[in-house]
Amino acid sequence: MATDHQNPATKQQQPGSSVFKLVIYEQENFQGRCHELTGPCNNLQDAGVEKVGSILVLCGPWVGYEQPGCKGEQYVFEKGEYPRWDAWTNSRRSDCLFAFRPIKVDSQEHKIVLYENPSFAGKKIEIIDDDVPSFHAHGYQEKVSSVRVQSGTWVAYQYPGYRGYQYLFEKGEYKECAEFGAQVPQIQSVRRIRDMQWHQRGAFHPAN
Repeated sequence: MATDHQNPATKQQQPGSSVFKLVIYEQENFQGRCHELTGPCNNLQDAGVEKVGSILVLCGPWVGYEQPGCKGEQYVFEKGEYPRWDAWTNSRRSDCLFAFRPIKVDSQEHKIVLYENPSFAGKKIEIIDDDVPSFHAHGYQEKVSSVRVQSGTWVAYQYPGYRGYQYLFEKGEYKECAEFGAQVPQIQSVRRIRDMQWHQRGAFHPAN
């Protein structure tokens, strides 16, 4: 049968099962019961996870959500260790995680345009193949109400230095801040999510 004939190529055609891997531990510092994810999970409690205490990303990147159904505050996880909740957020609003999904990174080029007003109006800041830890340092001090991602995958932050609420931006258009999960139109730093590894350029290092 055709399905049997295609079996040898299955791994190559469906890499998701091996490309993405994340391990959730119910206690801090990678202790307690653990659960492995290799694909999306809209509700961790339905999958038998009682609490998220620490996370080990063996292959990513991933985005986690504060609420089931991939809603609420967002947290981007790249390859690495997250021994407790303040390793993946500094917004201090919530230590809850209820959903995860892998992030596709399929472009080597990166271009994002952020606009002051909804529907891509008003002043704008355009970023091409760069990480920007401070919009103010680039002369942009306006709010961000809409975003157009022409290529690449990005994570934006409420405050300079990659701090505060996180917003994942994948290729597409976001006509108002509610479409990217923001309650207020405030973004002051942004960086690229470039591959399956940690990327040091994404880490903020103050200028001497």
